[in-house]
Amino acid sequence: MTTQIKSLLDQSVAFEYKKLAQPEGKFLAEYVWIGGSGFDMRCKTRTLTKKPTCIEDFPVWNYDGSSTNQAPGTDSEVYMVARNFYKDPFRPGDNYLVMCDVYEPPRILEDGTKVEMKPLPTNTRASYAEIMDKAKSFEPWFGIEQEYTLLNATTKWPLGWPKNGFPGPQGPYYCSAGTGNAIGRDVVETHYRASLYAGLNISGINAEVMPGQWEYQVGPCTGKDMGDELWMSRYIMFRVCEMYNIEVSFDPKPIPGDWNGAGAHTNFSTKDTRAPGGWAVIQEHMKKLEARHMVHISAYGEGNERRLTGRHETAHMSQYSWGVANRGSSIRVPRSVPVDGEGYYEDRRPASNMDPYVVCKLIVESTLLM
Repeated sequence: MTTQIKSLLDQSVAFEYKKLAQPEGKFLAEYVWIGGSGFDMRCKTRTLTKKPTCIEDFPVWNYDGSSTNQAPGTDSEVYMVARNFYKDPFRPGDNYLVMCDVYEPPRILEDGTKVEMKPLPTNTRASYAEIMDKAKSFEPWFGIEQEYTLLNATTKWPLGWPKNGFPGPQGPYYCSAGTGNAIGRDVVETHYRASLYAGLNISGINAEVMPGQWEYQVGPCTGKDMGDELWMSRYIMFRVCEMYNIEVSFDPKPIPGDWNGAGAHTNFSTKDTRAPGGWAVIQEHMKKLEARHMVHISAYGEGNERRLTGRHETAHMSQYSWGVANRGSSIRVPRSVPVDGEGYYEDRRPASNMDPYVVCKLIVESTLLM
């Protein structure tokens, strides 16, 4: 069932060069940002001559926005501002991955007025950060379950599936072990270790219901950290798959038919839901989320209508529902919550390709600020 895919490049050659000592006083910063599609991840590296100790130590930098569909060629410069940084698992040592958001550069108008830089239309982090600052006193916690599918880079078919065919029906693959059931585990384990090394709060992994599909969980994370950590975890996944010469798909329904889709279930709690009496607070949240159901659905990921059909552990996108331990509802409340009287809940509606800045912002707005 499985097919071995080898890289066209001999990675052992690169490994030899990675053994070279990095010069003293040189620190590599890989700036990472989101491109014009809202999902493509871009990166470029600069050498710093001072070891950074805080986010302010990473200078504002620029790139050609006309090549990322974020600016015209006649005015192509886009600024990126460092927002969070992590250890670089691909360049161990004093080297860093830097999560950025992007801005139109400052400019001087004809009358001499200076216009400060402003977020690009594709910068969803800026408004997300504002909302998280407003809701800081509520102490919001998030945990996101990121599902994804590994693809053969040549055939674009799920990894390990028969060429021009299908594997056996779903059943033996979820949380599985063994050849033919758990497909692509090397990629999963590499990503897991790389993310932990980077400092991301990866809390677990498991094989998913469809063969070739996996999940990792990020969180719990507070406020602004959630979006940054999920995006950086995706970047690390792209880089890991690049090394294995396979592709990762975050499409919410990569294979039509009787196969599970891929989501990004978003778990949420506040200091009030985690305290005694939190079960009553959660029930109030359920009413508030129902009132804005279609607002959320419209922003929960492209192609989500192919996934939220009422089948394969989903609620139909046109109908809001919630329930205890019910994976067929829009919102699932864990069985422990009514027993303990406090806890969290899981929004099962977001697609695997959702923007965590948008999703987390909406949940906080709907439940805490409206």
